[in-house]
Amino acid sequence: MFRRAIHLTRSVRTTFAPATAFLIALFPSHLHAAPDPRVFLETYCFECHGPEKQKGDRRFDTLAFPLADAAGVIDVQDIIDQLNLEEMPPEKAKRHPEPSARTAIIKALTQSVASARASLASTGGQTILRRLNRREYLNTVSDLTGLQMISFDPTTRFPRDQQVAHMDNIGDALVTSGYLLDQYLDAADTVIEKALGKVEQPRERTWRFKGNFQQGQELDHSHKRVYNYRYLCVYEVPNTVNHEGGYAAIHDFSQGVPDDGWYEIKVLAHAMNRKHPYDPDIFKMDPKEPFRLGVVPGDVRVGTLHHPQPIEPQLAEVTVADGKPQWHTMKVWLERGQTPRFIFPNGMANCRRAFGAIASRYKKQWPKNDPYKGGIVEARRIVLQHGKMPHIRIHEVGVRGPIYPQWPPSSQRLVYGDEGFREDRSREILKNFADRAYRRPATSEEIDRLIAIVNRRKKEGRNPRESLNDALKAVLCSPAFLYMQPLEPAPNFNNQKSAISNQQLRVAKAYALATRLSYFLWSTTPDAALRAKADDGDILKPAILKAEVDRLLADARSDEFIEGFLDSWLNLRYLGEMPPDRDTFGAYYAKDLQNAMVRETRLFTRHLIETDGPITNYLDSGYTFVNKPLAAHYGLKDTVFEPSKAHEFRRVNLTDPRRGGLLGMGSVLTVTANGIETSPVTRGVWLLENVFGTPPAPPPDDVPPIDPDIRGATTIRDQLAKHRESTTCNECHRKIDPPGFALENFDPIGGWRTHYPQGKNQGPRIDASSELPSGESFTDVIGFKKLLLETKRKHLFSRMLTERLLTYATGRRIEPLDRLDVNHIARQVATEGYGMRTLIEKAVLSPVFRSR
Repeated sequence: MFRRAIHLTRSVRTTFAPATAFLIALFPSHLHAAPDPRVFLETYCFECHGPEKQKGDRRFDTLAFPLADAAGVIDVQDIIDQLNLEEMPPEKAKRHPEPSARTAIIKALTQSVASARASLASTGGQTILRRLNRREYLNTVSDLTGLQMISFDPTTRFPRDQQVAHMDNIGDALVTSGYLLDQYLDAADTVIEKALGKVEQPRERTWRFKGNFQQGQELDHSHKRVYNYRYLCVYEVPNTVNHEGGYAAIHDFSQGVPDDGWYEIKVLAHAMNRKHPYDPDIFKMDPKEPFRLGVVPGDVRVGTLHHPQPIEPQLAEVTVADGKPQWHTMKVWLERGQTPRFIFPNGMANCRRAFGAIASRYKKQWPKNDPYKGGIVEARRIVLQHGKMPHIRIHEVGVRGPIYPQWPPSSQRLVYGDEGFREDRSREILKNFADRAYRRPATSEEIDRLIAIVNRRKKEGRNPRESLNDALKAVLCSPAFLYMQPLEPAPNFNNQKSAISNQQLRVAKAYALATRLSYFLWSTTPDAALRAKADDGDILKPAILKAEVDRLLADARSDEFIEGFLDSWLNLRYLGEMPPDRDTFGAYYAKDLQNAMVRETRLFTRHLIETDGPITNYLDSGYTFVNKPLAAHYGLKDTVFEPSKAHEFRRVNLTDPRRGGLLGMGSVLTVTANGIETSPVTRGVWLLENVFGTPPAPPPDDVPPIDPDIRGATTIRDQLAKHRESTTCNECHRKIDPPGFALENFDPIGGWRTHYPQGKNQGPRIDASSELPSGESFTDVIGFKKLLLETKRKHLFSRMLTERLLTYATGRRIEPLDRLDVNHIARQVATEGYGMRTLIEKAVLSPVFRSR
């Protein structure tokens, strides 16, 4: 792709004798070994990218062959890409090469890049020192200490990790500020105290709550009048705009549990009015589905217990039956100060609106001596007293805990060992912990420094255990923990190399490679098995390395790779940053479509890995993974779910060719919209970056996003047509707009539409047809996906995905001199069926991953 920030500043300009082009043109291409790149460029490229014009800020008349620098490699590789796509020279150019000449020059330019790589190999592809990002820090601390991180996050005050092309693990972007260092100190203190601070086992206690079930502020008055606080009720899904009945918290237990630990929650509850006499559209619920009761943590110190809180993972869930109340038991982990809150994952969309609608629309059903007089407060009261409002009713709650299967807890046994803390074991404990934290054997000098901390703290009055814990905190603030060991020595290391044996270098590389592999596929420190392969150096053997790739991918911890890589490649971590309009796209919230969309994409990727399915399925496929709400959103009418399993995901075969692959997934279609409307430009740029791998240059500073003179334009297509009347704008928009138009039938949350909205009415009909710069046309997304699956674009997609995967795997930018390795991997993967697992294995076994 063309690099935006590269500006050619070479002092020597290559000149071409006109006679050269004339003589070569006299002879067929098969009579000479290879075409001269300089002649080809002069003949076909200088018209737009020469001394007089530099469209897109690209100038090729200054390219010198053989290539002598990385900037030249970038330019030539970009030329190769455009020639492969047949997008250059453009249709309006005066001259176009014959297919045989195009093929020959691609080979010649590829060879020139290979030659440059050989001569410049020593100057590129070096990995800089990289620190752990926030995700990796959390996972690593959890593995080192055994702490439950379900609802505990010591990084909440860390600054957001800087990103490069949506990647959050690129070394040169992960700067370490003084503020972050302060947060590392605070986090280390919190983590070690939580893991090791308790000496005595907390006493197990039991709480019982029956009555005085006060509701949130909005419902409390009505509940007191109608039920006198006898019941704790939950009505709606948590993610509503009013937050009236989505959380049921125990008012008398707002202070939460006294200690971290596992707690048994017993609930006497039943489903009320699942079958009701009202219009089901009021509730947006399926009455066939049994009600589900979930538990999330709440902390009164953070905010109102009846409203959403920043950290509230669902801890457990049960199905609640109709009829008489039944006891349900759930075991959940709660942090000190947290209290259990009950939620209704498949509840109604908005209970405030439901109360109002029922009270007014069914007022003839209310007693004559107690008519509805208007107002939401009275609506709540009259519906609760006389109506049949669907909800989950809780009669009694019991809490028991903290429950520890054994003491000391697992966190203390993991750090102190099965023998527990003893002062005479301080050095042993520190050595074992530092070995794991540093992801290599800690040196004697490093342990000596930690022991010095222990001794100093004891002199200051701390007891032996507290002093040891302070040294453990120092480990978590050490550069050896916070930064990963590089695979290759620093540039000035060669001066010291004579003092270090090759064996020592080999050992260091083994630990660094094991670390890189573990953080690539698990986002955490190597486990004991992988560490053993590093200890004996076996991890450096390709067969062993491949076996470890297979083992790590088979482990559930590889979900971290799927989540991290998809968030980076597809930018899914920003899904929801521009929330869809609630009035227009209510189902997005009522049916929790955001989480469903992300889960679909992750399950799809997991399936590709497990089956070594072709990566081209990302471009189009005959299947996907959905639950009932997502299937309904996609219009998959033939997909039937059992009511009790409506929330569960399963693989379904697709009969609608509009779906299938990333371009039919709600996650991609939502993250490329702004929540209100769609833009072919935004989606087109996304496709060029994340599918074609050829991102456009940024617009010139003096060009507005959309030409202000759009009089007479009735659709976005008309607006963009006027925008392209500018020669400057047309250069990029001829590439951006066509793929963007292909997705215009999908609304801002990925639903299918045939017309643009116009207020509450139906607007102009959508035209999703267009023509690519290569001259190939399509009428809709179905035809566009067929073009994507042609060989030349499959290769570009494979190469793009290879480059993204290597960037994520190595934590550095892929440089021009890495491109031959990238191309080699992409070709290997293509010859072996484009398998996703194959791609991961080839990437790990490549020189880029193993050496740079």
